[in-house]
Amino acid sequence: MRLTKSTDIALRIAMRLAVTAQDAAAPTTREVAGAIGVPYTHAAKVVSRLQHLGVVEARRGRGGGLSLTAAGRLSSVGRLVRELEGAGDVVGCEDDPPCPLRGACLLRGALRDAQEAFFAALDPITVQDLTGPPTGPVLLSLGPPPGS
Repeated sequence: MRLTKSTDIALRIAMRLAVTAQDAAAPTTREVAGAIGVPYTHAAKVVSRLQHLGVVEARRGRGGGLSLTAAGRLSSVGRLVRELEGAGDVVGCEDDPPCPLRGACLLRGALRDAQEAFFAALDPITVQDLTGPPTGPVLLSLGPPPGS
């Protein structure tokens, strides 16, 4: 299974915010996008989605910025990936034209089971768990790419 680019960006944003010190200035979406090497427009869309899920708090204006909520810090990675990826099938059995095997296919169920096993393997892992050594120090060292 391959995650969408949006889910990948969301997890990296959450991880980056998880290592931001509580007493430090909250980074902006632009700063986080630069640090993790993604376009600002993509990061802004993902931040909006993470806000909707209650994972990120975004404040506008002077003294504003992004922060990971307490719920976001303890969020199950499996739950986040489920939410971000959606409940769709791994394969497009109902695409146009639909698969001719869809009424008698065993593959669709097997793939659905495999997808759920993938999510289940991520369920016990929290965003905070992903920021331990050696990842946390690397996340803290990230800055905007040269020339930004």
